[in-house]
Amino acid sequence: MNFRRRQTEAPEINLIPFIDVLLVVLIFLMLSTTYSKFTELQLKLPVADADAQRDYPKEVLVTVSSEGAYTVNRVAVPGRSPEELGAALLQSAKAGKDSVVIISADASARHQAVITVMEAARRTGLNQITFATQSANAAAK
Repeated sequence: MNFRRRQTEAPEINLIPFIDVLLVVLIFLMLSTTYSKFTELQLKLPVADADAQRDYPKEVLVTVSSEGAYTVNRVAVPGRSPEELGAALLQSAKAGKDSVVIISADASARHQAVITVMEAARRTGLNQITFATQSANAAAK
């Protein structure tokens, strides 16, 4: 009889597959997570550098003042509702549905005032909308 104890090997834990799985999970989380802190955003709009300002022959220029007053092609709009603004847009759109609405809003204008212009343009069927900005050099002066 063999009463001698066998030498048992100590169990070995292989960590390499575990580390591989953890790295894959870490890479997945890094790629799928968005890091945004809305409290740290400091915006100063609108300033943009445009190479050349485009000339639209069928343009309707809508300006929004810092108080929220509207003008369409330099004619004051009496009200501030989308219906009144839409009627003024239709009257000024000489090219009909092909007209381009250029929104020129003051940098301190309320966001809702600009959205009202976009809603009025959508309701009247004017789908081509662009925004007028000033260059960074002109803003510094």
